[in-house]
Amino acid sequence: MPDDWQRALAVVAHPDDLEYGCAAAIASWTDAGREVSYVLATRGEAGIDTLEPAQCGPLRELEQRASAAVVGVSEVAFLDHADGVIEYGPALRRDIAAAVRRYRPELVITLNHRDTWGGTYWNTPDHVAVGRATLDAAGDAGNRWIFPELVEQGLEPWNGVRWVAVAGSNAPTHAVDATAGMERAIRSLLEHRAYIEALTDEEPEAYARGLLTGFAEETGKRFGNRPAVAFELFSR
Repeated sequence: MPDDWQRALAVVAHPDDLEYGCAAAIASWTDAGREVSYVLATRGEAGIDTLEPAQCGPLRELEQRASAAVVGVSEVAFLDHADGVIEYGPALRRDIAAAVRRYRPELVITLNHRDTWGGTYWNTPDHVAVGRATLDAAGDAGNRWIFPELVEQGLEPWNGVRWVAVAGSNAPTHAVDATAGMERAIRSLLEHRAYIEALTDEEPEAYARGLLTGFAEETGKRFGNRPAVAFELFSR
């Protein structure tokens, strides 16, 4: 992965999306003094079957903020789109373009925007919509004639996005060594305890450790046989 950058913005659909894929990379970046901010399209309010959305959303927001802090991220913002029914379109692109202008990143990170995970498991509409909109908004952010109302709000165009990195891609091109950040990545995922306990009967730490180390070791087989977090990197 390129390392000649200072600011990154991660844009995903739900609390825990980053923790299931690339928190180990983010931990290594913040360790190196780089700034990483998170923007989430929803508060994950439809994510726990046993909790009403009005209860679930605030709980998952708290878990996400605690999770981000573990890997050195203090800026976490929510766009308040509806969990489970995010619509790809100008409204979503505008909100993400506004975030890009606000945070002025050189690297933008998002999650798999394709229909499947590895050609085997069907992806969710939320991930597809947010990933696709993020790729588009990275360009929208630099054009003052797209969403001119953002300029009226004091958000000047930002043409500084040099790459968009897609985590969980079916076609990864680059990777980050996950060794140094793995323990914090596990702790970061464990902050989503309410979600994990609703998802599985497995003991939370065993679940998080097994999942993340398994992913990283399998990914590493393609990238020098070291635990890794992989990305599909698009240059702008």
